[in-house]
Amino acid sequence: MDLEPNETQAAIREGVAALCARFDDAWWLARNEEARFPHEFYAAVAEAGFLGICIPEEYGGSGLGITEAAIMMETISASGAGMSGASAIHMNIFGLNPVVVFGTAEQKARFLPPLVAGAEKACFGVTEPTTGLDTTRLKTRAERRGDRYIVNGQKVWISTAQVADRILLLARTTPIERCAKPSDGLSLFYTALDRGRAVVREIHKMGRAAVDSNEIFFADYEIPAEDLIGEEGRGFRQILHGLNPERILIAAEAVGLGRVALARATAYAAEREVFGRKIGQNQAVQNPLAQDWMALEAAWLMVMQAASRYDRGLECGPQANAAKYLGAEAGLKACQNAVMTHGGFGYAREYHVERYLREVHIPWIAPVSPNLICAHIAERVLGLPKSY
Repeated sequence: MDLEPNETQAAIREGVAALCARFDDAWWLARNEEARFPHEFYAAVAEAGFLGICIPEEYGGSGLGITEAAIMMETISASGAGMSGASAIHMNIFGLNPVVVFGTAEQKARFLPPLVAGAEKACFGVTEPTTGLDTTRLKTRAERRGDRYIVNGQKVWISTAQVADRILLLARTTPIERCAKPSDGLSLFYTALDRGRAVVREIHKMGRAAVDSNEIFFADYEIPAEDLIGEEGRGFRQILHGLNPERILIAAEAVGLGRVALARATAYAAEREVFGRKIGQNQAVQNPLAQDWMALEAAWLMVMQAASRYDRGLECGPQANAAKYLGAEAGLKACQNAVMTHGGFGYAREYHVERYLREVHIPWIAPVSPNLICAHIAERVLGLPKSY
């Protein structure tokens, strides 16, 4: 097994790194302090052709896989952009996989080219405040009336909904009591997000202020029937083509954030003198940083395994979840140790590691919690009884 990147993958990392060099830590700090979406960065990624990395070539994309997308997202995060840079384009990279797999030729021609060109932004409407990760129990309803669906309900933690043009929306079209299984009766739509007809309220949060998070309220919100993706009632199966790639990509982003934090901590440890010696000479400083390097490298190997399995059409649920768990744990620890290596200066914004620590909690918590991943592995891999 060759674990080294091929020529294309190496070129992607080099090209993305060069693009990101135009947006340094100070630029990202300013975007977060202003709580302003990084439109310039988004436009640069689109102009370079990276937004369509996973989109088929016939629709303007590069036709590459989740492996190449993971390399790109890790590079963005590791540049110092962190989750602010990654989240600005995150949904556009993986989110339309269900459209690519299940959409009609007309839908692909209508939806994919504007996304690749950066002319449209998309958001992901699945999570609800009363159901959380119990997706099959979501309560947002979409009722067919002639050539329209009428949507009523609420979504929460929807990133980029303040700037998105479209939403990939999962809603129940058949009442759960009339379904053979809870996962039946859910339908997937990719449609316009009209903030004049839906109420979008921003959630103010601990980190990543540059990229908004929101609640969305739908009241008799009309969606054209031609915006239904695939077969009605099979949306849960379709959305899985977005969920596993999302776990892989957010794991890659967590690894990238851990790597930039480790790099800053290492540089600081090599320069900072206390008691007449570099603090990097002390094993109490060295050892945590060395352990972080090992943990991040191990997590990255799991990211690559999960991505490779997805791209080859193999079952990758356990690997995708394990990558997310390991990447988030390693990234969180590296960001914590970066702050501690800096001592009091780690708490100062000008050193940036406090921003990394705040942002790394996003991949640690979302899109699925560490405990639920453990439950998934215990049940699906080890064969233990279901615990919830």
